[in-house]
Amino acid sequence: MLLLNPGPVTLTDRVRNSLLQTDLCHRESEFFDLQEEARTRLLDVYGLDPDQWQAVLMTGSGTAAVESMTAALVPQNGKLLVVENGVYGERIAQIATQYGIAHEALTHDWMAAPDLAKIAARLDADKSFTHVAVIHHETTTGRLNDLAALGALCRERGLRLLVDGVSSFGAEAIDFADASLDALAATANKCLHGVPGASFVLVRRAALARAASRTYYLDLGRLARLQDQRNTPFTPSVHAYYALVEALRELADEGGWRARHARYAALAEQARAGLAARGIGSVLPAQQSSVVLRAYRLPQGIAYPQLHDELKARGFVIYAGQGGLSAELFRISTMGNIHAADIDRLLQGFSELTR
Repeated sequence: MLLLNPGPVTLTDRVRNSLLQTDLCHRESEFFDLQEEARTRLLDVYGLDPDQWQAVLMTGSGTAAVESMTAALVPQNGKLLVVENGVYGERIAQIATQYGIAHEALTHDWMAAPDLAKIAARLDADKSFTHVAVIHHETTTGRLNDLAALGALCRERGLRLLVDGVSSFGAEAIDFADASLDALAATANKCLHGVPGASFVLVRRAALARAASRTYYLDLGRLARLQDQRNTPFTPSVHAYYALVEALRELADEGGWRARHARYAALAEQARAGLAARGIGSVLPAQQSSVVLRAYRLPQGIAYPQLHDELKARGFVIYAGQGGLSAELFRISTMGNIHAADIDRLLQGFSELTR
């Protein structure tokens, strides 16, 4: 079964076999060697300076990393503007509400890109904002939000930017040199091709020095401090860390994030062109979409449950639209151990369904 959903992904044999390594106690030097390799390789994905940045590992899904980042990096007297144009922007606003963090959600239609003029006007109207949070790849629709433009707005106003990069890290361009960017949260089991259970925050050390302590298990400051000391506060998902390290080794061997971007782009275009030839249109133009996932209109006369079940019977798992979009669209991701021949077989399945 090939997973075309936006994580977890279909694993390579190399990563799957890494789960068979010896059991480790998380208080022994062998585990800390593993943890340190993961942290070092995560910084290396985008060539980050370890004197300025730290990779902070945690056991949990990508949402755990987003929660840890949000809870720690907006100070007690700070205020967060959440740029919301999909489910995952809504999730950050819900996290801020849960922790009692002063915030405001600037909502957009889920099909729309962030309105930069609207964002700038809101920031200028309320000088109490200290941070802006945004989803890089909003997988609700497959839209790639413009980090560079948002970073410019933040720099002009002396604000700090927090990024949910859960489904973009490792495959899309991310400018960590942007002086406004304080942190990015991501996970092992999307573009890195690891397994569920390990996530992380890449965070400026300067931002960590100002971190709040609102949460216990996900306390970013404590996790960062102990990991720098070759330690860990709790029992991590050791085998998920094995898989993350092997996935990062594999990514480097394949040419890094740029090579992965090119691979995804080719597969996404193959799928887009093939579906278009079968009368199935894209929801967004390719230039507004990530290479990781694309959303498509449901074929005429076929509801999502039927489409899902027919394709699953042929060996493919696709993904529904979220919320009210479930009756309009479906989504296909090309993360994981997916190749051109697999997309050819997928398109053949669509031909059989729509003939």
